[in-house]
Amino acid sequence: MSQKLTPPRLRDDCFAMPQGVSWVPVDDALARLRSVMVPLTDKVLLHPANALGAVLAVDAVAMRSNPPRANSAVDGYGFAHAATGQGVQTLPLLEGAAAAGQPFAGAVPPGSAIRILTGAILPAGVDTIVLEEDCAINATHVAFDGPVKVRANARAAGEDMAQGGIALRAGHRLRAPDLALMSALNIAELQVFRPLRVGVLSTGDEIIAAAGQPAEPHQIYDANRPMLLSLVKGWGYVPVDLGHVRDDESEIAARLDSANVDVILTSGGASAGDEDHVSRLLRTRGTLSSWRIAVKPGRPLALALWNGVPVFGLPGNPVAALVCAAIFARPSLSLMSGAGWVEPLVMTVPAAFSKSKKPGRREYLRARLVDGRAEVFASEGSGRISSLAWADGLVELPDEACKVSSGTPVRFLPYAGLGIF
Repeated sequence: MSQKLTPPRLRDDCFAMPQGVSWVPVDDALARLRSVMVPLTDKVLLHPANALGAVLAVDAVAMRSNPPRANSAVDGYGFAHAATGQGVQTLPLLEGAAAAGQPFAGAVPPGSAIRILTGAILPAGVDTIVLEEDCAINATHVAFDGPVKVRANARAAGEDMAQGGIALRAGHRLRAPDLALMSALNIAELQVFRPLRVGVLSTGDEIIAAAGQPAEPHQIYDANRPMLLSLVKGWGYVPVDLGHVRDDESEIAARLDSANVDVILTSGGASAGDEDHVSRLLRTRGTLSSWRIAVKPGRPLALALWNGVPVFGLPGNPVAALVCAAIFARPSLSLMSGAGWVEPLVMTVPAAFSKSKKPGRREYLRARLVDGRAEVFASEGSGRISSLAWADGLVELPDEACKVSSGTPVRFLPYAGLGIF
């Protein structure tokens, strides 16, 4: 039996823009999405080993201090600082040693020293350690120059994190380093939001569902679905392949009805043409708001609710689909997942190209960094799918007119900062 999902509850008219708005600036579109998207509320318990990419639903609290006891940060010799002073210090050595996982059983008398290795719990009577490189030793004594700073090379119990302290706040998306911290703090269960399930659907009579199948000259292979499914996975969500359906409204409706997901990404049919069946279906049987966004590439973005599930109708062109997914869908999905709204990572770098841009639309140019400068693809044609593979990021040009020449500072959005791997 499939899991019953509870999608975010949105108003039927949540995506509607104010009357009279025809072209929507990018910032206005983002602000609108940020104001209407609703995070999931379903929670599950996961062991840290299975929690990569999950979003904390409650604060993670340390169940153990790290380190649990005072220990040595170096290989050297430990002693009581109060028994040392100025000049050369010569202390008798006790037999034995303290090592990580093999604590010294006895106590170290004042004025004596013990061999101690990195990570070893400090024996009773030891509060300071001197590096072995700074020591002269023989079979019975150790000598070093004083004075030595009190508690030198000693880690205090809980200096990294004390038991009961908040290790990570709710809303944090768990990464590999976070899971190391959770394990070190003996946190065996993490309360996280249920992973967001994102359906990806391709439509169009001209589309061949998968490479390797025969295709007529008027047909094209589905580039969007594998790209979008991979994006969804890279963003830390559960990708659900809803497949490809031809331009038949009943088939599209049946596929949408059977989707067991929290949000749906479609590609193709997002504008208002005669063959844009997705838009027409969402308008007649769902609640559709067609946004004409002042962005290049892109422009048409259909947003709707289908049986309470948000639908992002992305452009059919793969270049535009990637840009719209990265700029609009990614932060929206992050908010829905419980991780909050995310902004793209932006770097300011010198341009290695020239361009005169007209006002009216924000532009995203496929680009890559070479020797710290942003090169752009030779052609701005949105049909150049090879440019997506050539690039390692996007150059963002402002809504206003601008002139770029070699050396002009430009905004560069690296693929990695958009979750594109």
